[in-house]
Amino acid sequence: MNKLLLLGLVLAALGSAYARIEYAHVFYDDRPLIEITQPFGFGSRGHIDIVLRDISIWRRHDSEDDYKLGNFGFFLANINSASSSVTQEMLSQACLLEERDLLKLFTFADPKVEAVIDGKAPNVTFHVEVKDGGLFSVFFANCEQRTPVSFAMKVSAYNLVGPQGRKDYLSIGEGELDVMYWVMFGLFATITAAWATTLVRARRTAGSVHSIHWLMLGLVAFKTLTLLAQACMYLVIQRAGSPHGWNWVYYIATFFRGMLFFSVIVLIGTGWSYMKPFIDDNTRKVLMVVIPLQVFAEIAIVITGEESPSIRDWVTWVNILHFVDILCCCAILFPIVWSIKHLRDASETDGKAARALEKLQLFRQFYILVVVFIYFTRIVVFLLRENLANSLYAWVADAAYELAYLAFYVWVGVRFAPNANNPYTKLRQEEIEMRV
Repeated sequence: MNKLLLLGLVLAALGSAYARIEYAHVFYDDRPLIEITQPFGFGSRGHIDIVLRDISIWRRHDSEDDYKLGNFGFFLANINSASSSVTQEMLSQACLLEERDLLKLFTFADPKVEAVIDGKAPNVTFHVEVKDGGLFSVFFANCEQRTPVSFAMKVSAYNLVGPQGRKDYLSIGEGELDVMYWVMFGLFATITAAWATTLVRARRTAGSVHSIHWLMLGLVAFKTLTLLAQACMYLVIQRAGSPHGWNWVYYIATFFRGMLFFSVIVLIGTGWSYMKPFIDDNTRKVLMVVIPLQVFAEIAIVITGEESPSIRDWVTWVNILHFVDILCCCAILFPIVWSIKHLRDASETDGKAARALEKLQLFRQFYILVVVFIYFTRIVVFLLRENLANSLYAWVADAAYELAYLAFYVWVGVRFAPNANNPYTKLRQEEIEMRV
């Protein structure tokens, strides 16, 4: 039962990830099944290069029988068809290395691997050709109970493209990602320039440009920088197998973009700057606790996704981080709900019912937009990635994700543009005039 649960967690975490050269480090681990690499989509000319080193095997004191090197080994599993066969083998307590439907790569009984175990060779290299395309992962099976092992390995998965057989380290369907990110970078750079121009021109009108508008400019600028980093990152990964520092540019830009993005949503939803000059205590708590936690979870998801799933409890941490991300996204809706409730109460009690009802309608529109945006980017995009994995259209899920951000930014920019006819800022101006 424990083995079946382990398999369920492993298969539940499988999804699209950056295709790259992966490094796995397993230390004193007795798990019967360890996922070494994340799924990679191979075409008709797929290849895997494996370098294995630092192999150690321990036998615990309570074990009487000696182990067999043939009971430790690696196999390649097609994610789309491996679930049922592997489950049956686990339930029958059979060794996975004896399963015929799985492509066995090698075991520790291989003479070249034994040389590494005995210290006669520093490492061993294997080259595997994947003739049948599909979505594959490399797994390690330990069929010896109470026998921990340690090893380090480097796995390079790629497809050969072109007449000269150039190595392409991107999974099938992800070759268009660098082009897609360059296009999105151009679009976001355009709206960044347009928004900056709008603010400069609007400064001539006293009171029309508020602090929230400058935060929105910083937000769209950092979003543009993240797209530039992603475009360069995929371009480099496609040719070299690793991002070569572009991932750190992406981490830094994502941190500031995440802080600004959710801060802007909360501040707009509470009417700060353009309707009231202060931040209430509840909103301040959301800004100080929920938003940093959400940004941390978002960046941690990216970093964890780039690590090898061979790390113990990797699947658990991935699921926890995704749960925290969704939970924080829902938590930022509370300030908007509080504003809607306040406006509903105001429309029923004071003498400014018409103006309060107009505010209420506007805030409801913004609330609905945020809910739809969160649902689409966290749920719909996830389903798209699952259904389009290992297809020529795997990039469509990432394109849909970025287009959702583009549509959200454009809608918010249009609705909150600093001009005299804007209904949001008009409400603020009417209140100032009435007070005077």
